[in-house]
Amino acid sequence: MKIIKLSMVAFLLAACNKGNDNFLYNEQVLPITIKGYNATTEDLTVKVDTFNARQTILAGSFALTEGFIFKGNQQSVKLNISTKNTGKLVLEKELKKGDSAVNLNFLYMDGKASDMPEKPAVVNEKISLVYMFVPDVTKYSEPVDFVIGKYFVTPKVFEEVARIKNVKPNEFSKPATISTFSTARQDYNGVMTSVLFQVKICKTGTNTIYTDGTAYTWNDLSSTAPKPTASVAASKLYIFSEAPAGTVMRFLTRLDY
Repeated sequence: MKIIKLSMVAFLLAACNKGNDNFLYNEQVLPITIKGYNATTEDLTVKVDTFNARQTILAGSFALTEGFIFKGNQQSVKLNISTKNTGKLVLEKELKKGDSAVNLNFLYMDGKASDMPEKPAVVNEKISLVYMFVPDVTKYSEPVDFVIGKYFVTPKVFEEVARIKNVKPNEFSKPATISTFSTARQDYNGVMTSVLFQVKICKTGTNTIYTDGTAYTWNDLSSTAPKPTASVAASKLYIFSEAPAGTVMRFLTRLDY
């Protein structure tokens, strides 16, 4: 993750004495953390009160951490994040002197900002998954289940391991965590078979693939939501959209984070 140090005149932490009046008795430092992912090619600028950051938020992951000094009787200020080239407001938040700290975590994509969930920490021999599904081809609008499992190729058997239920399109899911597993050829009921890590997208509460009733089909060998390597511990957040090949539904990963 790229770490961007926010550099503002107002963020300089310095003590000064004016006669017998030390500023520490009249001013308050508010810690500010801004992080997330910029999924566009637009640079973003940060402004707190009347002070502009010298650095910008570039494409990709970002993390800014500093402090803002409230002076005298100043009780609140505005934090604005805007596009650098056009000045379009992306995010605005009021900061109050009484706040103990400010933490912003957001995704900027398709010209708008939305909350960015925290990924679970990476745990040995575990895989954690968070999804946002953008069905921009089928325009599917109902909630779906992400059914995570193993597909045994020779007997054509799918074994469900975990399920993320009732996820609305264009919204982040709750995380699911499974154990890592081997995809090497192995015995399944006396038959040696290859194993695939597969994530199906089903109509919520069912095992029916969401494309049922559309012009597109699901292929057990090539249709799957994005996922990491099955045998390696990981914590992943994916945003993905539809990218069918002919009538077979496939997907385009827009964010692998």
